[in-house]
Amino acid sequence: MTGVQITGCSPSQSSGTATESSERPAPASGSGKRVLLAYFSRPGENYSYGGRTNLKTGNTEVLARMISERIECDVHRIEAVAPYSDDYDETVARNVREQDADARPAIANPPSSVDRYDVVLLADPIWNVRAPMIMSTFADRYDFRGKTVHPVTTHAMSGLGTTERDYAASCRGATIGEGLAVRGEEVRKADAEVRSWLRRIDVLQD
Repeated sequence: MTGVQITGCSPSQSSGTATESSERPAPASGSGKRVLLAYFSRPGENYSYGGRTNLKTGNTEVLARMISERIECDVHRIEAVAPYSDDYDETVARNVREQDADARPAIANPPSSVDRYDVVLLADPIWNVRAPMIMSTFADRYDFRGKTVHPVTTHAMSGLGTTERDYAASCRGATIGEGLAVRGEEVRKADAEVRSWLRRIDVLQD
């Protein structure tokens, strides 16, 4: 395995989208916290147990759905203006270029703000030890003062990667809370792990 492996995520439609209207209040979790789950996903050819597999619904998409079914939250799927290729090697090469350039890939559908949320869950794969650069685009865009940001990742071997450090630098004013890292190959069996983490961060819906 090399440091440029990526794990799968899908841009298919999520079970909900983050509303941008200020007329409807954000849903509150069982603890009364208003939660946004924002995730980036990619389908297609992905690393799996030392080989490759073709994912129609990718690992981070599965994890995001699992979380959203267990808590009250708004869900926003982060989409790139220039979509990432389904081809594994092409995506690896693009990611290396974007990391080397400290790029900020454009987001097609950014929320107007995250002001009304108390907690923001940022979910993504780990590509070459860190989140895809489009997550930096998202994090740089908003004022996170007074909010808690929790990194959520799917990965091959890098856990949370550098997300805690990166979001501490880019999510202005945020408190970085406990993250959740799930191996991509094991994400469909992660229910107990997800529930335990949601309970620890005090957003689990009883």
